[in-house]
Amino acid sequence: MKKLNTYNKTLINYSIFIKKIFPSVKLFINKNELFIKTKKDLLYTLILFLKKNTNSRFDMLIDICAVDYPEKKFRFEIIYNLLSIQYNTRINVIINIEDNIPVKSITSIYKNANWLEREVWDMFGIFFFDNNDLRRILTDYGFKGHPLRKDFPLSGYTETLYNDFDKKLSYQEVSLTQIYRNFNISSI
Repeated sequence: MKKLNTYNKTLINYSIFIKKIFPSVKLFINKNELFIKTKKDLLYTLILFLKKNTNSRFDMLIDICAVDYPEKKFRFEIIYNLLSIQYNTRINVIINIEDNIPVKSITSIYKNANWLEREVWDMFGIFFFDNNDLRRILTDYGFKGHPLRKDFPLSGYTETLYNDFDKKLSYQEVSLTQIYRNFNISSI
């Protein structure tokens, strides 16, 4: 039997503590990180608890990322990566949502969530309500679509060119036909 190290014992004890307070969440440990899988309705309360509770003190939001699984009912998985400096612990909070379903913003809990939510919205089209500044951050303001979605065409919809003579950008429609292309998503 594999002997647990002290760090894993701490994570196991903490997961038992979380499960007592939030019995509906699913917990698992992978590579010395605790993962909490929850429903989107509980997300805000759970993250607020993780930040404010004296036994957790996850005072840093490191990242928000998303994954697109187009063949699943809950198409998008959003992962919130949190860090507790006091306890030197990382935790990942995971939610799964359907396409076109908004998620409550956590900008009132973590100020840097504004930029991270903007990035997820720009790349995947996941809308965060109560985020007062949800605008494009990585693509042009006139950009159509969300490039990290699996159904976004590889060539995009428009081509951006810089005209050195006029010193400005110009946009042209991509003229590649998509009709005869075979989009294979079986590698997911």
